[in-house]
Amino acid sequence: MKIIGSFVSPYVRKVLACVALKGLDYEIDPITPFFGNDDFGRISPLRRIPVLIDGDLEICDSSVICAYLEEAYPGHPLLPADIRDRARARWLEEFADTRLGDIFIWGLFYQRVVHPAVWKEPGDDARVEKTLAEDVPSVLDYLEGQLPADAFLFGDIGLADIAIASFFRNAAYAGFTVDAAQWPRVASFLDRAFAHQALASLMPFENAQLGTSVGGRRQALLDAGATLTAESVGTREPRRGIMAL
Repeated sequence: MKIIGSFVSPYVRKVLACVALKGLDYEIDPITPFFGNDDFGRISPLRRIPVLIDGDLEICDSSVICAYLEEAYPGHPLLPADIRDRARARWLEEFADTRLGDIFIWGLFYQRVVHPAVWKEPGDDARVEKTLAEDVPSVLDYLEGQLPADAFLFGDIGLADIAIASFFRNAAYAGFTVDAAQWPRVASFLDRAFAHQALASLMPFENAQLGTSVGGRRQALLDAGATLTAESVGTREPRRGIMAL
């Protein structure tokens, strides 16, 4: 099994954590979509990550990939057994991918981290200000009413928990932390999620990637113990296009 995508992407992180829950081995080509070559564009026509390659199967989109993992591989269930709970889990995954993605990735992480690091230009400060003042409080209020006080959403950790938590790690990389006094359920939920081995085990690789340049990424990840693909669909220079983290 091969996965194309950066350890720092919330969508890749979601897939990798689910792969870990399933107990599956994988190799990774740790590129960001901005650095994908023409082969990457062929495999991922929207130029997005992650991509999963399992034998002769090539599939894109983190939700599609996680659904495939759940159906193709036994072991730790990613979705709850009850049909109503499964529907709610799917909704919360969609809420995370869409709304949290728009706020924490495009509104914060892209502006504060990607713009200066990749494009060598400042981000949109006005968008950051609006995101922090208006958008973030609204989604935290919603999640405060959805998340349990001292457990995961549907018993053991699953896809919905991972999908929600993943975006908050990128928010932290952009300098945001949840006010535990105002949103105690969100804060305690995130502590539990990030302490779980499925997510905690990815931290050394995220730190290695964030601590080096694009040119030095593969060696830094190898040094950290990541299992990388022999070949990469990455380039050394970024390109703009229809792509997302």
